Amino acid sequence: MMAEMNDRTREVFRRVVEGYLETGDPVGSRTLTRTMSEKVSAATIRNVMQDLEFLGLLDSPHISAGRIPTQQGLRMFVDGLLEVSDLTTEDRARIDETMGTNERDVSTLLDRVGSALSGVTSGASLVLTPKHEAPIKHIDFVSLGHDRALVVLVFADGHVENRVFAPPPGQTQSSMREAANFLNAMAEGRTLSELRESMKREIDRHRRDLDVLAQAMVDTGLAVWEHEGEPYERLIVRGRANLLGESEEDLERIRRLFDDLERKRDIAEFLELADEGQGVRIFIGSENKLFSLSGSSLVVSPYMNADRKIIGAVGVIGPTRLNYGRIVPIVDYTAQLVGKLLSGRS
Repeated sequence: MMAEMNDRTREVFRRVVEGYLETGDPVGSRTLTRTMSEKVSAATIRNVMQDLEFLGLLDSPHISAGRIPTQQGLRMFVDGLLEVSDLTTEDRARIDETMGTNERDVSTLLDRVGSALSGVTSGASLVLTPKHEAPIKHIDFVSLGHDRALVVLVFADGHVENRVFAPPPGQTQSSMREAANFLNAMAEGRTLSELRESMKREIDRHRRDLDVLAQAMVDTGLAVWEHEGEPYERLIVRGRANLLGESEEDLERIRRLFDDLERKRDIAEFLELADEGQGVRIFIGSENKLFSLSGSSLVVSPYMNADRKIIGAVGVIGPTRLNYGRIVPIVDYTAQLVGKLLSGRS
């Protein structure tokens, strides 16, 4: 759409958006006649504004008022016309000063990062922290609704982390408690990744035991696998009434193995979802409800560790009329600085 605009239309659009971002007020045609690069009448500018309004890029709050950009218009402006300024010496100094301390605790450092961003930009800041990887002391699952759950991870070094994830369908608080009890019995001295590997070995061992026990029944035609290899496979026994002695005992052992295997599979799925869940977010300078309000924007940039792997993100939340040209380089610089600081620690 931007490529199809002529120079006059593009300039009117840009000046309306820039005027709105600066003042928060609608921009009128008479105002633009004083700033346009070419001499045009207010009537000509009004016609261009009407065309832009028809395209969904501008809106008129009142009949007699000027125009403001729509959400679509802001998006197009940010993507195609935004001129990002250089980071000012003052902004750089304030960020460097806040994070210039030799703070050993990562959580405290990231809290200071959030405070710095909030203070420099006069907006709310968001910090997505890297996930902790240390031996686990305790795990707990808390249901937040039918499609959301919270895993509370207490690490051996005293660090506590909360992660939100979507549990498997049909899970209850009771099943979550059972999963937590099972994992806590296995967790001591293991990291979350090591715990997942232990669960995988447990599942593989039970699967081998089940195969050995059931193979003889399959070979003699007394049973057949249904959905073999799939998570919900079943062993269908034919002519169970004809089974005698040890065969009946084998069938009971197979049933117990199936129950145990399915339980471990469910818990392993819990653990995998929890490991992939969102890390803790720290909000500085505003309440969480800001996200539920219409008319808010988020400028965010990831930060990386020494291996160039993304481990978190920092950002600024504010009204749609943020000074994007100033905020973008501040967020970008802060993310790079956090990455360097954390890489230096590791």
